[in-house]
Amino acid sequence: MVTYIDAAEAPLKNTGQVRIYDQDDFAGMKKAGQLTAACLDELAEMVKPGVTTQEIDDFVFAYGESHGALPATLNYRGYTKSSCTSINHVVCHGIPNEKPLREGDIVNIDVTFILDGWHGDSSRMYPVGQINRKAERLLEITYESLMLGIEAAKPGNTTGDIGAAIQTFVESHRYSVVRDFCGHGVGKLFHDTPNILHYGRTGEGVELKPGMIFTIEPMVNTGRPQVKVLSDGWTAVTRDRSLSAQYEHSIGITQDGCEIFTLSPSGLHTPGLSKE
Repeated sequence: MVTYIDAAEAPLKNTGQVRIYDQDDFAGMKKAGQLTAACLDELAEMVKPGVTTQEIDDFVFAYGESHGALPATLNYRGYTKSSCTSINHVVCHGIPNEKPLREGDIVNIDVTFILDGWHGDSSRMYPVGQINRKAERLLEITYESLMLGIEAAKPGNTTGDIGAAIQTFVESHRYSVVRDFCGHGVGKLFHDTPNILHYGRTGEGVELKPGMIFTIEPMVNTGRPQVKVLSDGWTAVTRDRSLSAQYEHSIGITQDGCEIFTLSPSGLHTPGLSKE
């Protein structure tokens, strides 16, 4: 028998309905998002040749613990790490390990801290030492595509407008947008409705309304968009071994646009590239 107290404390579930949040909820999301962003800022100095992704993962766990937060990925559906570290042709969900980073690598670090029940979800790309112009250009285009998607995130627009803005820009530079993974509703749940596709047509999809909270996290490849998941059940790589990059913010739709919860406190939105 479930009591009212049990029901109130039971984990939220994805009901398929898009949740609408209030200003107090936005404040909770911003607090969680800023903690995640501050952690990603700290990692900018740490990412260099010879450092292992396991060392990065250990830092993420310790950083969260010291600030009263837990990493959402830890023990999520059997995942055993506190972050995802995706290197070069790894699209997403790369598992931290003892292999050291090498000069010229690019790595995405994806962190989600749960603070006071709210999920602050964000990821950034980091160059390892000096990277070549091809890799640097991919990072620039991917970050710009994220910001164009965010620009389209406002009341009256649709999720399709976000996807179309990203896809049009990326493909104009002859890169491709990964179709197999998408952004998602976020809040008290790690993954919620709606799904945010990073491709699509203007005017299609879910209408955006004030109070919606979700991530935008385009994955962009220099080659073809197709990916495959390795035998570990998590690591997704480009089928053609081309380079892949991703940036992610958590945002909330406001009356006239959106609020980005995971902006870098130090202006390090694109570590190693620029502070803009």
